[in-house]
Amino acid sequence: MRLPIVVFFLLATLAIAQTKSLPPKSSYEQAETAKSGKQYPPELVNELTALREAALTDEYAYRQVAHLTENIGPRPSGSPQAQAAVEYVADELRKLGLEVRLEEARVPHWIRGIETAELVEYPAQVAGIKQKIVLTALGGTTPTSAEGLTADVVVVNNFDELKNLGRQKVAGKIVLFTFRFDKEKAAAGFAGEAYGDAVAYRAKGAKAAAELGAVASLVRSVGGADYRLPHTGWGEPAGIPAGAVTSEDADLIAHLVARGNVRMHLVLTSGNGPEVLSYNVVADLKGSEHPEQVVIVSGHLDSWDLGTGAIDDAAGVAVAMETAELIQRLHLRPKRTIRVIAWMDEENGGHGHDAYAAAHKTEFANHVAAIESDFGAGHPLGFDAKISANALPWLKPAQEILRSFGANLIKVTNDSPGADIAPLAKAGIPAFGIMQDGRTYFNYHHTAADTLDKIVPRELRENAAAMAVMGYALANLPETLPR
Repeated sequence: MRLPIVVFFLLATLAIAQTKSLPPKSSYEQAETAKSGKQYPPELVNELTALREAALTDEYAYRQVAHLTENIGPRPSGSPQAQAAVEYVADELRKLGLEVRLEEARVPHWIRGIETAELVEYPAQVAGIKQKIVLTALGGTTPTSAEGLTADVVVVNNFDELKNLGRQKVAGKIVLFTFRFDKEKAAAGFAGEAYGDAVAYRAKGAKAAAELGAVASLVRSVGGADYRLPHTGWGEPAGIPAGAVTSEDADLIAHLVARGNVRMHLVLTSGNGPEVLSYNVVADLKGSEHPEQVVIVSGHLDSWDLGTGAIDDAAGVAVAMETAELIQRLHLRPKRTIRVIAWMDEENGGHGHDAYAAAHKTEFANHVAAIESDFGAGHPLGFDAKISANALPWLKPAQEILRSFGANLIKVTNDSPGADIAPLAKAGIPAFGIMQDGRTYFNYHHTAADTLDKIVPRELRENAAAMAVMGYALANLPETLPR
């Protein structure tokens, strides 16, 4: 018996020595270890699986998007259509048995006016001929008079080029920014990054031009579809008219300016009217054990007026609504309150989320998590998440349930993964945004092409499954996510 004991002792000693000689784990290995996962109770796993399967065969979200887009239409903040949408969503959530309230928010009322532009002088111009320019006004713009204005055009690619021109060459002119949306980045799966690069000129271009004395500012449309389709959106108010021209027209103007003097007549009478009283729809599915603790599922109800706001963002509202519909239909009982929010005024300043933050700030300690969908209705890949590393193990079982249709990624970010949940993320509340396939999203975003036909029902069902599984998991964890 003594020989085996000696052999065992020698083998054990060798194993210890080898362990001590191993190099320390890399940061990647440490991160993977941190993700190793907690265990969910079997009952919760079964409930989450049932939610996933029900969502992947349900048409509730699609019916909601269809009504919001086809029966109500575009929903600019402060408009009668936006109010109709508020009332409709509130009624639908009451039918599901949720406790619904309309929380006030004062919002801008965007009014679309006349939008025309033409080149009245340009090199090699044929006598009596003018060139039509296709454009749209930007939110935040100062309108022209009804007669419009006529001025020479200067073309710059970026802010540095504008600054180098100086006031002497900019004052009294119309400035056109021609910075391109990077379609290659978008096609490679970095559409958000491409948008972030280009949208700075829509957001800040008019102000930069105004500071140098420009009489108007135009930008190349911030999007990937070159179908002579202008993209609207918000720009920082600058006291001068601001608009977006199509990519094709931006190229035409730049080509002509390179050859000589170009003069444009511009009419943009769009603008904001007085602020209007509007509402966030806030609906609670009360928790059975910790009703004071809240998990938010949400999307924004307002939209721009060129299209009907299907992918931006009726889809997000609809999948949040379906989270509650599925839970009620399957007779499940969340331990914590699941709060469905249809935000108002994401597009024109975010007054809705500001109002919510002000009204609920003292309750933020009991906000367990917030989820938002605002990147279309493409296939979901998982979630962008502003969370602590210690929260990752608690998400692992939910990721496994979402793996069956490829929605199991978690990408940790330092920024809020959604505009309307940004005040919550800033306060340290774990924040999640559905990570959708956005490769074609900016072909339609903020354009007349944002309509119901752009939504693939199967992919919308996948988004509903992702929202419902993650929302219900967060509402039923044995303990709240660490912050």
